[in-house]
Amino acid sequence: MPEDHLFLSPAFQALTIGLPFSVFKLLFGRLSLMAAAEHDGTLSLFLWALGWLVAAWACSDLLMNLGRVYFQIAGKPSPIEYCTIAQAGRLFHKPRLFLAVDTLISFSIICFALWSGWIAGLSRLESYLWYAATTLNLISISLVNIWIELEKGRQ
Repeated sequence: MPEDHLFLSPAFQALTIGLPFSVFKLLFGRLSLMAAAEHDGTLSLFLWALGWLVAAWACSDLLMNLGRVYFQIAGKPSPIEYCTIAQAGRLFHKPRLFLAVDTLISFSIICFALWSGWIAGLSRLESYLWYAATTLNLISISLVNIWIELEKGRQ
């Protein structure tokens, strides 16, 4: 399969996977900060620290994904990965494995926000951001899978 196809391009992956995951992480950080305000003591401090840590992580990943788009548009090889965890994976020569770990963590964040009920704490605008990120992510995965299957038939 050609790696330069739109669905496999770094820009497409950054915009349809990386960006939505950054939105989920950022909103989860916000939800954690909101939960911190509802508790006292150690739990409050933990949730507050978690919220800011996840928000900073989300912003870093967002910038890295936008960087991937930039480097593809500029026709330059990217010196960065899609996210901070995958970037750390470069130290072990396993960025794709670490990217998969980031994906697992991101999906775990989504599941926790849904099953804990925290998602109900989002404002209307934040909810629409969550819906948009979900829609973009799921539709793009479906399109990529359809394209891969069509390409298999051509070989």
